Amino acid sequence: MTVQSDDMKGWGEALGSRGDAPGARAENARARVEKVKARAENLTARSNLVPPQGTTVEPAAVPLLNIANILTILRILIVPIFLLALFAGTGHDTGWRVLAAALFGLAAITDRIDGQLARKYGLVTDFGKLLDPIADKALIGAALVGLSVLGDLAWWITVVIGVREIGITLLRLAVVRRGVIPAGRGGKLKTLVQSVAIAVLLLPLSGAFATAGLWLMYVAAVLTVVTGLDYVVQAARLWTTPPKRR
Repeated sequence: MTVQSDDMKGWGEALGSRGDAPGARAENARARVEKVKARAENLTARSNLVPPQGTTVEPAAVPLLNIANILTILRILIVPIFLLALFAGTGHDTGWRVLAAALFGLAAITDRIDGQLARKYGLVTDFGKLLDPIADKALIGAALVGLSVLGDLAWWITVVIGVREIGITLLRLAVVRRGVIPAGRGGKLKTLVQSVAIAVLLLPLSGAFATAGLWLMYVAAVLTVVTGLDYVVQAARLWTTPPKRR
């Protein structure tokens, strides 16, 4: 009897295991289906992120009123305040001249910062390319005219630099439909030398420091003429290209 009960128990376990086999297979099948669904969802998500071959993705439009352009506009707004400080009092009061030099330096620094921000964060716009040199010319021109009116700078230097800057600005506007002429390295060096020379002349200095400011201004005048010729060449190249479609 013991042998029979053990045999029956073995047969029962075998039958029980066989009876559970269809359920296990069903669970495995469900797991496979879930895996296939997960793979399909991943493929769908990837296809939404990666564009099909042969298609182009347009970059996001850069907002016109970004931090770089705001700094450029701020530099233009500083110009009349700078002139008020320059001509305050007799035009040679130490305190007012130091304030004028500080305002000029602040505006010149924004010229450096806005360009770096535009390039670093992808904020370069045609509006900024066009407005930035105009802001520079407004600041530099106001300082040169102010210094000449006060007798601290020869008028011929102001005229040479002024004619060049106005001419290049008009040239930029003339070819703007065909492209924007960005400020090159020579133009940036010219602006830097001009800014340093003007800052030295604005400060109430005398002797060797004042002489150094004048010599820097002579160098700036030469760079102004040389870089102006380079802009003329660039404008001529743009003029031979067809205008951009709007």
